[in-house]
Amino acid sequence: MSQPPEISHATVDDGVARLTWTSDLTERGWQAAVDVVRRQVAAALLDHDRVEVKVAVDDAEAQRIATWSGLRREGVQRHRAGDVVVYARLADDTPVHEPGGFRALLNSFLPRKRGIGQMLIRDSDGPEPRVLMCQLTYKADWDLPGGVVEVGESPRIAVAREVEEELSLTLEAGALVLTDWLPPWGGWDDALCLVFDGGVQSASIVQQVVPQAREIKTAEFLTLAEVDERAADFTARRVRAALASVAGTGPAYTESGR
Repeated sequence: MSQPPEISHATVDDGVARLTWTSDLTERGWQAAVDVVRRQVAAALLDHDRVEVKVAVDDAEAQRIATWSGLRREGVQRHRAGDVVVYARLADDTPVHEPGGFRALLNSFLPRKRGIGQMLIRDSDGPEPRVLMCQLTYKADWDLPGGVVEVGESPRIAVAREVEEELSLTLEAGALVLTDWLPPWGGWDDALCLVFDGGVQSASIVQQVVPQAREIKTAEFLTLAEVDERAADFTARRVRAALASVAGTGPAYTESGR
């Protein structure tokens, strides 16, 4: 009785082939498996525009084989029975042996960390330091103005864009004063928060603020004591760390404000 093949492909949609392989394929080692998968990918692309494979999120060996066979990681597909990682290659993708193709392959699976840009805007009029803070619509805590850096966007440009979009203030982002790493929290992945200097401004600048109703309720200059009362503890630590960095009395890198 003939044994089923270790690897095969089948058409699952118009122009789309899907690879499947058995555990026997990896028994000879992942490098030997890669050679087999590469040949199967090439064969499938002779009469398909796309070839893909779906492997379990906890199957590191299969993910390694898929990657080094030239299949780009596209993301995680959720299933009630278990999530899978989708890898694929298109007929017109740049060959992996060319620099551009190899960079695209690496870029598909290397870690990507979320970036957040915030601006430290200080008040020149009060007897003690005050910082412009925003009351947000989607959480109870107050925070520094700013937001998520878009893919391919400069963090410095991003923070100025966010301040203009959310508060209608046109302020140039100055020097980077603090890099604060945020650990995973409340369903969010970890992130890097980059705090840029927004300079010392007159307290009257709040009269120019036009809050973006979807995200911002209001913006006010707050003392450090008020920041402690209204902001999350890690935000309050970040504000203090940023002020210390500007003054030259604190580090330029913190983790959750510490």
